[in-house]
Amino acid sequence: MSILTSLLSFLGCSGRGYTNQAVAEFEAECAKPEVAIIDVRTPEEYADGHLPWASNVDWKSADFLQRIEAAYPAQTPLAIYCRSGRRSAEAAEALARAGYSVCNLQGGYLAWTGAGKPTTTYAVETFCTRRGLPVAITLIKHGTLALGCKGITIHVDPVGGYGKPTDYATEFPKADVILITHEHGDHLDKDAIAALTSGKTMLVTNARCAELLKDAASGGNAPGKITVMANGDSATLPGEIRLDAVPAYNSTEGHTNFHPKGRDNGFVLTIDGLRIYIAGDTEDIPEMAELKDIDVAFLPVNQPYTMTVEQCVRAAETIRPKVLIPYHFSQTDLSALPGLLPGIDVRLREMQ
Repeated sequence: MSILTSLLSFLGCSGRGYTNQAVAEFEAECAKPEVAIIDVRTPEEYADGHLPWASNVDWKSADFLQRIEAAYPAQTPLAIYCRSGRRSAEAAEALARAGYSVCNLQGGYLAWTGAGKPTTTYAVETFCTRRGLPVAITLIKHGTLALGCKGITIHVDPVGGYGKPTDYATEFPKADVILITHEHGDHLDKDAIAALTSGKTMLVTNARCAELLKDAASGGNAPGKITVMANGDSATLPGEIRLDAVPAYNSTEGHTNFHPKGRDNGFVLTIDGLRIYIAGDTEDIPEMAELKDIDVAFLPVNQPYTMTVEQCVRAAETIRPKVLIPYHFSQTDLSALPGLLPGIDVRLREMQ
């Protein structure tokens, strides 16, 4: 490393400047668990393709700095990029003046793709823990999510063929943890699980799914390392992440056969104080009143299998998450939902 590069790195880390990094350096920076990756292009550019685990905050938006400061504590290092590096250099300078340690991708997205580096079209929402560690949540589709935090990857209900095809063998690295809420085909996909599984993968699910997966494992098509959790159970995942299994079921007469009480799980992940509730397939059930201090809630909205919009409103009013991201909503019209939940940050995202 040259003296000039060392000086620039010092200035960037001290918050008094920023560093320009070539693709290889920037890729190594993005791999650090404490670094948040931000695409500062327009939403349209972002939707056409972006770096894995990168969230989007448009540099040209009038409230750019306010959005960054609301989402990322000053101690969170930022790795940012745009199309060619010009907009992100402007953004990096502004962020450095605001006290952030910032790295800018030299040559931008064009350099990244020109080097043959991976990209994705799945939207990402990033939230920070109490210590400023980023938790990037990739919104894959329907009830399928992937979380990147503390250097580990957690997949929730990975499904390859439902809706837009997902090739887990090529689009994602092996998972550290896979959570399966229940046995339905739009949540339990043995091929997707097999593609994501290595010898170190921890797979967590309920008793019924464990039976199905053990049958598949005997045929060489799924992992044998399975942790069974029932409603009310707790476990510790890699990275000292707490996992709580909570009830998920139908309560409307005539619908209880879809998800009977006591069988399926929702999950609450607690990551350095950040609490994320992934409801699974459920209606607005009384047990939701026991959920406290939820920062981010994923609630399903598609009757007759899960909730109506009205039930989702009741559930959100009971839980009072800081952020609500509806998922598993199929063709349900959610446009009225933000106006029905004042005081909750409702984020409507593409999850088809």
